[in-house]
Amino acid sequence: MSLARELADAGVDRGEPVALVVADAGIALAWRSGQRVVPSADPVGVVAELADLDPRWTWWSARETATALVAAGARPRICWDLEAVGRLIHGLRRGDAGAVWAAQHGLPEPTMPRGELDLLELGEEDGAAVRPDGQLSREWLRGRPLRDLAAAQQWSALALTLQGAQQELLQGLPDPRAVPRRPALAELTATAESAAALLAVEMEQDGLPLDRTVATELLAATIGQRPRDEAQATAQRAARDDVVLRHFPDRRVDLRSPQQVRPLLATVGLDLPDTRSWRLAPYADSVPAVAALLDWRKAERLATTYGWAWLDEHVGADGRLRGRWGAADAAAGRMTAQAGLHNLPAELRPAVLAEPGHVFVRADLGQVEPRVLAAVSHDDGFAAAARADDIYAPVASKLGCDRPTAKVAVLAAMYGQTSGAAGAALADMDRAFPRAMAYLRAAEQAERDGTDVRTYGGRLLRPWSGGPDAAPGSGRFFRNAVIQGAAAELFKAWAATVRDGLAPLGASIVLCLHDELLVHVPDQSATAVRDLLHQGLDSTVSWWAAGSGVRFVADVAVGRSWADAR
Repeated sequence: MSLARELADAGVDRGEPVALVVADAGIALAWRSGQRVVPSADPVGVVAELADLDPRWTWWSARETATALVAAGARPRICWDLEAVGRLIHGLRRGDAGAVWAAQHGLPEPTMPRGELDLLELGEEDGAAVRPDGQLSREWLRGRPLRDLAAAQQWSALALTLQGAQQELLQGLPDPRAVPRRPALAELTATAESAAALLAVEMEQDGLPLDRTVATELLAATIGQRPRDEAQATAQRAARDDVVLRHFPDRRVDLRSPQQVRPLLATVGLDLPDTRSWRLAPYADSVPAVAALLDWRKAERLATTYGWAWLDEHVGADGRLRGRWGAADAAAGRMTAQAGLHNLPAELRPAVLAEPGHVFVRADLGQVEPRVLAAVSHDDGFAAAARADDIYAPVASKLGCDRPTAKVAVLAAMYGQTSGAAGAALADMDRAFPRAMAYLRAAEQAERDGTDVRTYGGRLLRPWSGGPDAAPGSGRFFRNAVIQGAAAELFKAWAATVRDGLAPLGASIVLCLHDELLVHVPDQSATAVRDLLHQGLDSTVSWWAAGSGVRFVADVAVGRSWADAR
């Protein structure tokens, strides 16, 4: 009898949680009514045999368990990621098994296990997975379940127990939707967060198609040919600097130092409080020195961050740009990426080129954060504005101002800006959209009071979670995070829905950029993927924003390169 048949006969149905531990010598499984160890020299192959069973694979971490599966070509459909869900529920800075277990059981955050067990730790260990104080064994956290199938069996059983506890907690959270439904929104968010963790592993494994030849041409045109040695690199930097410095009487200035650039600009009549690019941009058409400086900054960024070293380090021989992906940052829960994947300059996007016989289908959510504010605040007036193609036009009409002022007012409300024109606009926002403004102010006040809050989808935000650069207690982090975090939850739910429909089309998501999806698609499937992106958004919104009346839109385009698909 096959293992899949054996599990089916044991009552494992499609979508049922099945905890999985992939060990060196086989796999360990645990489900509601049983457990199973399968010794094998090819544990990944054993998991692949269970694909048709289609359970909800439950694992401690996608990075630990799914990486090997994805590398072997497996693409599990649904999963429950204990790390991702633990971060969601408890607002954790760490997502390791020890921290997730401790948070779920109301225990202090444990110290990270490092190196081998020392004598003190050996005295605390009795061989069990759970120590007498309730914390997970440091020995087990160091990898014992991967080396011992009997331990793997216990580890999978603990994972299943933790999954049940997490699910029960999520089901007990208030459902903030205008029309609450089952499953609870927080439970659905956990499913989407888990899918995002798996998608992060897939994107990291698959990489982003990038044509090295095109990238080389673009870099050479902007920063010069690849230098033979450091001396030539230094000469190239000096030549780039000289294009700017020739506009000024003093050529001994370091353009990389804002403290030196500011007085330099004063010599051509620009006495500015700082040298930020957005402040300089209005002068670019009338002051050649400023235009040259802004062009230099673009080239300098390419040379230092996306230059020849970047190309050599991060683009593989197969023409794929790879970097580490994260399913949620430590603040509002947005997806993150390294190797420049989230900040690739527009100048290099023509090099992100689909493979022969393929195209990119790009989709981004239009004006997503204002629409999210309308949905989560249950402000009827703002929801009505969000039914328009351009949300700022009806907002302008409601405020009695032009569209640019309306946009400033909405963004100022979400980002906590109160000075200048934004301050006056906020007063009009209070009059026109009182529930939306009250929602934002409540979040702001909670941070000032040192009180935790949850996003619309259930992510716990703590006053310290804004990161080291956030101003503690200012309120501005929470004010934006409740919107940015909810937008991230909607985006990941949409991405998970789209991912589920891509496999039959031979397509895959290769980039998640805040509110933008980039899908690599066979030519013949481009139309079907376009439709899937729109349908997936409608399907997601139908439960995510149930009863809100808010309209969400996606701009979808097709192109051979990322730059073309705009």
